[in-house]
Amino acid sequence: MKVSELLGRRFKEAPSSCIIDSHKLTVRGGYIKYMANGIYSLLPPMKRITRKIENIMREEMDAIGGQEVLFPVVMPASLWEESGRYTSIGSEMARWTDRSNNGMVLGMTHEEAAVHMARNIAESYQQYPFMIYQIQTKFRDEPRARGGLIRVREFTMKDGYSFHTSQEDLEQYYEKCFKAYERIFKRAGVKNFIAVKSDSGMMGGNVSHEFMLLTEIGEDTLVICPECGYSANMEAAECITENAKGVAEPLEKVSTPGVKTIEDLQKFLKIPAEAFCKAVVYQKNKDDAYVVVFIRGDLDVNETKLRNFLKEEIHPGVVTEDCGIVAGFIGPKGLTKNATVVFDRSLEGIESLVCGANEPDFHLKGLNIARDIGKVQYADVAKAFAGGTCPCCGKKSLTISKGIEIGNIFQLGTKYTKAMEMTYLDANGEAHYPIMGCYGIGVGRLAASICQESHDDYGPIWPISIAPWEVEVCNLRTDDPRVKETAEGIYEDLKKAGVEVIYDDRDVRPGFMFADADLLGVPVRVVVSPKTCDRGVVEVSLRDKSLKTEFEAGEAAVKVKELVEELKAKLNA
Repeated sequence: MKVSELLGRRFKEAPSSCIIDSHKLTVRGGYIKYMANGIYSLLPPMKRITRKIENIMREEMDAIGGQEVLFPVVMPASLWEESGRYTSIGSEMARWTDRSNNGMVLGMTHEEAAVHMARNIAESYQQYPFMIYQIQTKFRDEPRARGGLIRVREFTMKDGYSFHTSQEDLEQYYEKCFKAYERIFKRAGVKNFIAVKSDSGMMGGNVSHEFMLLTEIGEDTLVICPECGYSANMEAAECITENAKGVAEPLEKVSTPGVKTIEDLQKFLKIPAEAFCKAVVYQKNKDDAYVVVFIRGDLDVNETKLRNFLKEEIHPGVVTEDCGIVAGFIGPKGLTKNATVVFDRSLEGIESLVCGANEPDFHLKGLNIARDIGKVQYADVAKAFAGGTCPCCGKKSLTISKGIEIGNIFQLGTKYTKAMEMTYLDANGEAHYPIMGCYGIGVGRLAASICQESHDDYGPIWPISIAPWEVEVCNLRTDDPRVKETAEGIYEDLKKAGVEVIYDDRDVRPGFMFADADLLGVPVRVVVSPKTCDRGVVEVSLRDKSLKTEFEAGEAAVKVKELVEELKAKLNA
């Protein structure tokens, strides 16, 4: 490939809408072109990168027994009605009616399609276990598309689905896939990633993990224990508090005119936040019924854990005058019976609390839940916090980090096979529902995440395994016969040697050429100029600036190929 023939342009500046570095650089470098919100075209350099990522995925999935298939992007709504997700998923899923008046959907994930493919085919226990996977386009009407390929609406994903006859077999395969994912990310050149326990969300199942690239621009909040290695997404992280029980006191009603917030109450009553029973109000999506969560005053509600506890979708509550809830003065004693009440376990065992009196301008001091409310069920619905107690090792060592999700794996159980009536016959002729696992990686997001992790102010620094090209040859004087002959000779020799090489043959200024080369991010750069030809050498450098040297021109192709192989070996090691 010659740069003069390469489709696309490189730019000095990115549009102001590009906020994060990977978005800026992939736009500036001519990798992606905006078409609509969260929808991009891929130009040749990015297509070459994603193809290499896909090949790594294929190799690793094939190595653990995966069989590649391809599901349709367009599916009948009836499949999703079978699973129950047609109505449970909101506006993220694109739905429409075709000309024959059939309900249709665009695939945002393919569990239903996987079950549809396998049922009536895998009917005997002798055909199990098996895993099928695809690399396919999906569409999700993401309301918060951002960051170029980091969060999009149309995307390409590698998604796999395994089928088993026992939970034990699923767990064994899940571990194999877990390790395969680690190999995929390492082979693709990801450096700083971890696997965290996660919430299964709309996918279902009881066990799930997300692979996270640790970065400050990430939208996911991660809870990590550096002492024992415990890690979880904030949505799934357990919150453990060591409550100071205190001393029981008589219940006392106190005047707190206009004092509604925990911060103001702390100042007014001169009591620390952990001594308060804070109320947070939500409403159920299905009927707007109120949910009041009582939690220790210094903690926040984890809405994902609350949804899972209630088994209901919720939204922040709007307190009206006639609902029986007194905003700013809500407490568990005397609260309206029209609300579902949830007590976070951070309150358990505390002998004396301050809470609202359910009356304007009044609070209660000395609340003892066991004495004044009675026996209640406590639930873990609080967010974990920095310095909190690790649920694994018990040390007060939790830290909070940010991350980008680059992959996920789930143990789905029989959620889909049971709903869609997929069965197999065991050795005794009895019918059972297969147990499923699913495994996903977004291709474009992984490429953009690697760019986010590996770049400098001038452009991406692509790992050798996924770089659009392995070597770039820069001809600094196209009008000089010696320079042209040397540069083109090296270019042709590298092609014959099987090295992926791009040749900048344009008549442009060196600074302009080098700026473009930085944006292309090719790992190895060979520079040929009149000065190097005078000495019979070429300049060779690495994009990450870890090496700058000279090779004799006559043996440059051989030496450069050796350098490429060294970079590959280092990465694979």
